[in-house]
Amino acid sequence: MTPRTTPKQIHLAAHFPGVNNTTVWTDPRSRSQIEFSSFEHLARTAERGLFDFFFLAEGLRLREHKGRVHDLDVVGRPESLTVLSALAAVTEHLGLAATVNATFNEPYELARRLASLDHLSGGRAAWNVVTSSDAFTGENFRRGGFLDRADRYTRAAEFVATARELWDSWTPGGADGSDRAVGEPQPFAHRGLHFDIAGEFGLPRPPQGHPVVIQAGDSPEGREFAAAGADVVFTRHGTLEAGRAFYADVKGRLAAYGRAPDDLKIMPGVTFVLGDTAAEAQERATEIRRQQVSPQNALLAAEQVWGVDLSAYDPEGPLPDIDPDPDSTLVQGRVKVGDPCAVAEKWRALSRAKGLSLHQTVIETTSRQSFIGTPAAVAEQLEEFVRTDAADGFILVPHLTPGGLDEFVERVVPLLQERGAYRTEYRGATLRSHLGLPEPVWKG
Repeated sequence: MTPRTTPKQIHLAAHFPGVNNTTVWTDPRSRSQIEFSSFEHLARTAERGLFDFFFLAEGLRLREHKGRVHDLDVVGRPESLTVLSALAAVTEHLGLAATVNATFNEPYELARRLASLDHLSGGRAAWNVVTSSDAFTGENFRRGGFLDRADRYTRAAEFVATARELWDSWTPGGADGSDRAVGEPQPFAHRGLHFDIAGEFGLPRPPQGHPVVIQAGDSPEGREFAAAGADVVFTRHGTLEAGRAFYADVKGRLAAYGRAPDDLKIMPGVTFVLGDTAAEAQERATEIRRQQVSPQNALLAAEQVWGVDLSAYDPEGPLPDIDPDPDSTLVQGRVKVGDPCAVAEKWRALSRAKGLSLHQTVIETTSRQSFIGTPAAVAEQLEEFVRTDAADGFILVPHLTPGGLDEFVERVVPLLQERGAYRTEYRGATLRSHLGLPEPVWKG
């Protein structure tokens, strides 16, 4: 008899919903995105579901549209590490991941804050490294928007390397024969293109050695940056085919850096809609999309592509017949959509082929529901992605704050456990242990 093989294990993380077009604020169940009770609710739900980590996005300036603060940014959002430090006190196992910009911070200060979180949480800290070459955001900082796009990744790579040098500047406890369990501080000195610092780091080496490093980005530079030094990749590849291609490409780059395939986990950000039947789930998904993309929001989305005021257009009518303005500053603080002319032509082709209005086109092209169906069907789809190497796991982005994860934990997680594809208990104390990542070798 052929022995039964253990299914590849699925990793899960929770993204706190907030400032994006996924969150439905008109739902009466929606609550504050800045009150601590909202963060606590989602974090406790994720830990009840045995998730690897809780993930917070970051924004360093409120986005603007036509010179006014964008509607979804009016409430703002708190600073990530402050929130996660508070969550460390009300959770025991859940990893705590903060998005922090490597363009507008300095290595010593950020390395100290991340090490503090790792110590306070017993080894559960993670850093999602992001960059910016946006002068609009840079106006909030002394450095302004001085970095070219190509330079932002070189600064980020040196930033991460410098932070790791700082974390390694203390000997591990007992590594040098010291009786001190926390090790001993050693002087550090870093001389590089972007940073020239020397001194002594103020904290012992973190419990994980280094906090887990997450990277979000799909450009060739981003993929190489991830292969060189990230522990987790947060990607947007939601289809099976695109996921497999991305997975093979990034994992294939690891050997050049002396890394094994399991040294990097690939976790796309995904959404879900559940129903007792497939038809009910689809009906719910359609209604959620209508809530996420109102006629007015459809016009705003189109203005992000065309770069011009489209308020005179009927959202239930055809797409604009004018060319986009690629140099527009109508929208500030958002990631560019790529080639606006190419995106506009793609939208027009879809509209012509299916007879869609502007509103309907935006709904279809910005669809956010990755997995729709009964709990059993969604569990099967999730397992297929991981089993066929389209992902190692998923960062779930619910559409409600903060209860949007409740149904998934109650109805899908038990089915994944029954399939043998998901843990039934936490078996380690640190985030690295949850993810199955090796502890970094001390390089003091």
